[in-house]
Amino acid sequence: MSDDIVILDIDSGVASITLNRGAVHNAFDEVMIARLSEVFDELSERHDVIAVVLRGAGKSFSAGADLNWMRRAATFSLEQNKADALGLASMLDKLNRLPKLTIACVQGAAMGGGIGLVSCCDIVIADNTAKFALSEVKLGLIPATISPYVLAAIGARQARRYFQTGERFGVEQAHQIGLVHIVAEHQEDMSAQLQHILKEAQANGPMAMASAKELCLDFAGKAINVELINESASRIAATRAGEEAKEGLSAFLEKRKAEF
Repeated sequence: MSDDIVILDIDSGVASITLNRGAVHNAFDEVMIARLSEVFDELSERHDVIAVVLRGAGKSFSAGADLNWMRRAATFSLEQNKADALGLASMLDKLNRLPKLTIACVQGAAMGGGIGLVSCCDIVIADNTAKFALSEVKLGLIPATISPYVLAAIGARQARRYFQTGERFGVEQAHQIGLVHIVAEHQEDMSAQLQHILKEAQANGPMAMASAKELCLDFAGKAINVELINESASRIAATRAGEEAKEGLSAFLEKRKAEF
């Protein structure tokens, strides 16, 4: 399998992933999905990586599903279609649960499944060229596989609008509905915003960051009851007893930089 469609570069604890099908606005097919899935598996086991940055080569972040791939899928049986869809679903789940800080840097088009990738990332920075659409209904399709992540990102009320209209919206609207965290004026500003976030992350305990992300995934939407309260207490107790927390607390009290 060619690595060229997905470029992975790791430097100083930061893994940069570039979708590299610029000629088709980084639309993804089963080959790109499989490669991304492999990359996410690799990075989840890399203890030297604390953050992952996802980008698209060329003018766009990702136009979503490759139409030729969709055309092929239309000829599949129901069982074949489900197996094919599960490949995308598995890849998105791996990105969503990746135990690293994940940051999407978005320019140009982020459509359909491209919004799925964005919604799976912890932080989204988009410049003023970014355009978004959940356009599946324009093709007689639905955004089923990406829907859990988009719903978590923008909420059911906004999703009910954009899932059904398929309309395009810009970066300011994406920021307003919670899809985008930071609006950058241009590419240089995006780079500066990214470096600020990475600098903050590099001062943190990597295990603590992964566990903090897990809190968000596990506790979101849960009722606050005795079981949840006990689980939260158990997690902080286990964290306090760990070597990373001991080092972090000692460094703070001794007014020195922690050696994580």
